[in-house]
Amino acid sequence: MTNNKIAFFPGSFDPFTKGHQDIVMRALPLFDEIVIGIGQNSNKARYFSLDKMIGYIEQTFIGKPVRVVAYQDLTANVAKEVGAKFIIRGLRNTTDFEYENSISQVNRHINPALETVFLITSPHLAPISSTIIRDLHRYGSKVDDYLPYDLNGI
Repeated sequence: MTNNKIAFFPGSFDPFTKGHQDIVMRALPLFDEIVIGIGQNSNKARYFSLDKMIGYIEQTFIGKPVRVVAYQDLTANVAKEVGAKFIIRGLRNTTDFEYENSISQVNRHINPALETVFLITSPHLAPISSTIIRDLHRYGSKVDDYLPYDLNGI
């Protein structure tokens, strides 16, 4: 086991937005490596292809100490598997805090060595959500301004 400070950034990332990118970029100076975990919910169909999203995220962070994994397990267990002692979560508002605080308490119960680090979303990115982007895209609106990559091919 290394002494590297590894952080796990979990989410559905359907899609991965400029808001998510902002959180990763601001967290990079705090950690040696960030593992972005795309959680797969077998009860939900993804709107954007998992394989393509992994590629887009990898492309976004070329040259940075960032890797991407897909997973189907409890976040606390996967964090331990990838060697992370920290979970990164972005907070847009107080509703996000209430939800994320409860999850962080459970994660810490499952994995006592796990600490959650909350980063406040940059104000200009706070209105962006994956749900809104999916709806815009589904009905033919341009979403490029909200994503750190080009969606051509999806």
